[in-house]
Amino acid sequence: MNLALVILGVCFLGAGFVLFRRYAHIFQLNGYKHPVQERWVRDNIEQVMLRGIWALGAAPLVQGLGRIGAYLAAALFLLVLGLNLPRTPAKKPLVMTKRVWRLLITYTILHLLALVFLLFMPDGGGFGALLCSFCLTGAPWLLLLADTLNKPVEKAIDNWYVRDAKRILEQCPDLTVIGVTGSYGKTSVKFFLEKLLSAEYNVLITPENYNTTLGVVRTIRERLRAQHQIFVCEMGARNVGDIKEICDLVHPKYGVITAIGPQHLESFGSLGNIIRTKFELADALPEEGILFANLDDENIRSRKVDHRIVGYGLVRGDYRAENLTVSSRGSSFTLRGVEFHTRLLGAHNVQNICAAMAVANTLGIPLEKLRLPVQQLESVPHRLQLLGGGGRTVIDDAYNSNPAGAKAALEVLSAFPGLRILVTPGMVELGEKQESLNRDFGAQAAGRCDYAVLVGRKQAPPIRAGLLSAGFPEDRILVLDTVQEAVAAADALEPGRERVILLENDLPDNY
Repeated sequence: MNLALVILGVCFLGAGFVLFRRYAHIFQLNGYKHPVQERWVRDNIEQVMLRGIWALGAAPLVQGLGRIGAYLAAALFLLVLGLNLPRTPAKKPLVMTKRVWRLLITYTILHLLALVFLLFMPDGGGFGALLCSFCLTGAPWLLLLADTLNKPVEKAIDNWYVRDAKRILEQCPDLTVIGVTGSYGKTSVKFFLEKLLSAEYNVLITPENYNTTLGVVRTIRERLRAQHQIFVCEMGARNVGDIKEICDLVHPKYGVITAIGPQHLESFGSLGNIIRTKFELADALPEEGILFANLDDENIRSRKVDHRIVGYGLVRGDYRAENLTVSSRGSSFTLRGVEFHTRLLGAHNVQNICAAMAVANTLGIPLEKLRLPVQQLESVPHRLQLLGGGGRTVIDDAYNSNPAGAKAALEVLSAFPGLRILVTPGMVELGEKQESLNRDFGAQAAGRCDYAVLVGRKQAPPIRAGLLSAGFPEDRILVLDTVQEAVAAADALEPGRERVILLENDLPDNY
C-alpha cells in the first residue's frame, strides 16, 4: 500500500473530524433544523469556503505529481484542519448526545467510503483524492446528508421516547399541568410559578431551556415523580404547530400567555403566525380550563377564546399591579389591596410576578401567603440579573433578544446612578424587520446610557445609526468583535467612576 496515500488518508480523517465538530456544533445550536442550518451556511458561505476550499487542490496534486503530490495534498488537508480548529472556547460547547454520536458514525462511514477509493482504486488515488476533497469542502452539506440518512432511526427513537412520556403521564391522573408560552417572559413566569406554588403544592418545572417537545419529554421521563401535584411546562416555538405538539403530549388544564411580539420572525414568517401559534395553548385547554392572559398586550387582548380568561398586567386585568414604584433597589406595588415588595428590577418583572400570583391565587393560595415568596424571588439567570463587585454593577440580560424586553432593560439601566454603559450585539432572528428594530433600539438607548459598546461588525451598523439619529455623541460609541472585549472596554471607560453595565443579549456561537 502506498505510504503517501495512507498519510493522506489519515490527514483526511483528522480534518473531517474537526469539520464535524464545527458544523455539528452549529447544527445543534440551530436545533437540528435543516432549513435553519441551510440558512446559516448561505449567510456564512464565504467563511465556509475559505475554511475548506483548499482541499480541492488535493486531486490534481495526487493525479499530477504522484507520491510527492500526495504529501502536498496531505499538507492541504492539514491546512483545512488547522483553519477549522476553534480559536476561542465556545459559549455553549457541543454536547455529545446520543444523537450526535449516531450522526458522527454515519458521517464517518461516508468518509471511510471516500477513503476506500483513495487507497484501493487502481488510478493511483486520483479519484479517491477528489472524493476526499469534496467531503472536506462540502462538510456542511455532508453533515446534512448524514442526518437525512439517519432520519428513520431518529424518528423511531423520538417516537419511543414520546410514547414512554405519555405512559408516565397516564400513571399520574391527578397531575395538574400548567402550560406557559409567549414571545418573552415565559421563562421568568415559569420560575416565579415554581416559587409561589411551592407554598402549597409539590411542583415540577421544565428546567433551563427544555421548552421543545423532546425537552418536555426528557423532563417527564427523568424528573416526574408520583408525588408531584403540578407540572409547569414551558412551551417554546419557532414554527406553527410547535405549541400544539407539546399540548397534545401533556394536555394542560391551565395556560399562561405572557406576551406576543416579533421574536423568531425569521422562522415564523409573520406576526400573525406567531399569534396563532401562541394561542394553540388556549385552543388545547379543556372546557373547564382557564387561560391566564397578559391583557396589557394588544396582540393577546384582541384575540377571542372560548375559555374563561383571568387577566393580569400593569394597566388591565383581574390581577393588576397598582401604586407601582420601581428603582435600582427593586419594586413595590399593590395587588388587590395587598402590598408587595420584590428585589427584582423593572416593571416588566412585576408584570411577570402578577402572572404567577394570578395562577397561584386562582389555585387557592391566599395573596397574603404570597407576600414572603414574592419578596424572596431571585432574578432568573441572565434575565436582568444583578451582579456586583469590583466597583461596578452588571445587569446581566444576556438571554434577552426581543424588542420589548430590550426596551424594558434600557428603562432599568436609566434608573441607576453613575456611569451607565450599554454592551450589546443587538437582536437577531427578526427577519426582514431586524435592521429597523435594531435601529429603533439604538434610538431608544440614546437617552438612557452614557456609552454604547456594540459587539460585532456585522450587527453594529443599524444600532449605531439609531444612536446617531437620536443625537448620541459619536465618540461615545465603540464597536468591538467580542463580548469579552466589550466588557473590558466598558471597565476602562472614565477610570475611577462608579459604573453600571447593561449586558443586553449575548449571541450564541452560530452568530
